[in-house]
Amino acid sequence: MSTIKVDTYLTRGGASEIAIDKLKGVTAAGSMLVVGEGGTVTTNLQQGLGKVWSNLDGTGTAAVIDSFNISGMTDNSTGDYTNSISSNLSNGNYVITIAYGNQTGDWAAQANGQLKYASTPAAGSYRLSTGNTISAALDDFDRIHSSVNGDLA
Repeated sequence: MSTIKVDTYLTRGGASEIAIDKLKGVTAAGSMLVVGEGGTVTTNLQQGLGKVWSNLDGTGTAAVIDSFNISGMTDNSTGDYTNSISSNLSNGNYVITIAYGNQTGDWAAQANGQLKYASTPAAGSYRLSTGNTISAALDDFDRIHSSVNGDLA
């Protein structure tokens, strides 16, 4: 195996950028360590990336506004939704963060979010519900944001 050491890399056009399609860790496929913000420790790149996110409109005919790794959404009932994940996670031991509100309202005053699982969390979908702190009932909102961090299968 050869080793190449350089101080500066320039493309033929003079830019100091490297265009690549795939990075692979030295010791394990799919594992890439990068130096953290403080410069003294490393962090696993794949572990730190968000694997799923969605922006839903829950009012009227509920719809996905924009998403990443979401194959579809089911409107189960008022304030109750299930997102289907395109590329499954390895198990149900992932973390979900949600925030929601209406574009014209105060997000913090209206949000009383909860994750809702029919049984145990699934590798291929997650269920969430949105409620109103004033009425303590499930309610539809026009912006429902969720993000998932975990391991892909």
